[in-house]
Amino acid sequence: MRDRIMRTIVFFDLPNIYAKDRRNYNLFRKFLLNEGFLMLQESVYSKLILNSEQSKLLLERIRKKSPKKGIIQVLTITEKQYSQIEYIIGESNTKIINSEDKLVIL
Repeated sequence: MRDRIMRTIVFFDLPNIYAKDRRNYNLFRKFLLNEGFLMLQESVYSKLILNSEQSKLLLERIRKKSPKKGIIQVLTITEKQYSQIEYIIGESNTKIINSEDKLVIL
């Protein structure tokens, strides 16, 4: 069976009252950005992945970089399921390149 392109979505609510907590929040956020995640809205980040094996590896990296306090949730869905999001208020940010197309420079 052919693996489908999927999307991993990370939802998090981390404390940021104390300086150490703010530092952990910023480190986790920067980790997600360096991993190729795009911010959908505050504390919700999304990344395209090629298959379920890549999803498992990504989940392990997220577990290793997660702060000890707060809540972090990860949801992996197919790109087809993700494309069915309905915007009640607001609209998709079309300025961000967020597709499975490959960029080839010759």
